[in-house]
Amino acid sequence: MPALLAVDSPVETDAAWLALKDAVTAMQPLQATDGSLPNAADHTRAAALIDTITASVAALAPRFPHDAAYLDALVVDLRRWQHGGFGVPDFLDALTAFQPQQDRIDGLRHLVVFPMYTQNGSPDRHLEAVLVEVIWPEFIARLETEYTNRLFVSLRLIDFTSGYDTNSAVLFPETVAMREVPTFTWGAIFQDREAARYRRVVEAAAEITKLELPDRARRMLEDQALAERAFVMWDLIHDRSHMRGDLPFDPFMIKQRMPYFLYSLEELRCDLTAFRECVTIERRLQARVDAGETLDEAEAAMLEHAALVQDAVLFDRIFRFAITGSRVRNYDGLGGQLLFAWLHRRGVLHWTDTRLTIDWADVPDAVTALGDAIDRLYWESIDRPKTAHWLAAYELVRGVLTPHPASRWARGLDDHVLAGPPSGFTNAVLDDEFPLSMFFEALEKKMRPVIASTAGIRGTD
Repeated sequence: MPALLAVDSPVETDAAWLALKDAVTAMQPLQATDGSLPNAADHTRAAALIDTITASVAALAPRFPHDAAYLDALVVDLRRWQHGGFGVPDFLDALTAFQPQQDRIDGLRHLVVFPMYTQNGSPDRHLEAVLVEVIWPEFIARLETEYTNRLFVSLRLIDFTSGYDTNSAVLFPETVAMREVPTFTWGAIFQDREAARYRRVVEAAAEITKLELPDRARRMLEDQALAERAFVMWDLIHDRSHMRGDLPFDPFMIKQRMPYFLYSLEELRCDLTAFRECVTIERRLQARVDAGETLDEAEAAMLEHAALVQDAVLFDRIFRFAITGSRVRNYDGLGGQLLFAWLHRRGVLHWTDTRLTIDWADVPDAVTALGDAIDRLYWESIDRPKTAHWLAAYELVRGVLTPHPASRWARGLDDHVLAGPPSGFTNAVLDDEFPLSMFFEALEKKMRPVIASTAGIRGTD
């Protein structure tokens, strides 16, 4: 085992981390989709890799005293997996001991090792190792007292194995291999990846569409740290919004099969909630400034970033979400299409003479109106049967976007579907129920290399 570097040296260059990363990488090809090692001939090699991993964890542990209980449990789970014959891994004990939400301290680092799949990345529950750093500036700590979200953890990627050399920008406990599902106490988002991806995509899209960005939006494209903080503020409010409001029971978090446009509306609702709350924050704080008050440092940062969040929601939705991913039940893509078309139909966004222009002063009220429309749908749907809510949601979307010409939903579902179980409704939805407009078809072709280049991106790229 290589000697440990001085504790004040970068952990990502520590020989123990590099050895751990190499061992985890070597373990992955030996694993089946469920994380087990089905070939007994690989077990001797795997045991040697576990030796390296556990020794590396022990060597790195002094750097992470706040994670001592987790790292101890991690070694126990790794050895239990080995001694149990490398069956389906169970890291429940280590997962339960890992509590990053208890130490939301700006710059604090964590070493994270689990067998897990990565959302928008690898579907296999393979061993992964990640070095991360908390992003938690003072104004976010202050804001969280008003927008309470004790489960939310904001992170920056430092180094990682292949599962995160992808589009994945989240670290969620439910992705870990474990024997039973506990009550989850945290969820983490890599705001550095979100911000870096945003900056690259929006820069290219603005150039292609000849959109003249306002100065504040341009500043975010030029400053990674500024963009990261804006995304932290956005996601803090978005994440808590899933369980707040006049909801038709629990529209998103319960695992249920339903038409994908329902997920589009729920994710968009939470983004628009963040947008509207930031409009409120900006207007409230700006009124104090206009009245001659002096804001403290945290309040001044809130004012600055509240404006930036509005730009981030708008441009990420219409430029990245709308054209990223496949056209198979792409609910985030549909949300971006819906926002773009809504603004266009309200005369706030214009595509004229092959140039995109936006009436910036009218954006807040127009976006707020879309959020209000979704809220109204939810409020009314508390008194509706589930499938009637689905039909009403479809009408909201088709009132803005044009369905596929072959859509059974657009023509009107047959009586036997309407009288049957909910599965018939879902089965009738086309994979691409609301195809891209001609504008987005052309934009997607020009943006395709840029979108592809953001896989595995980090804030330093």
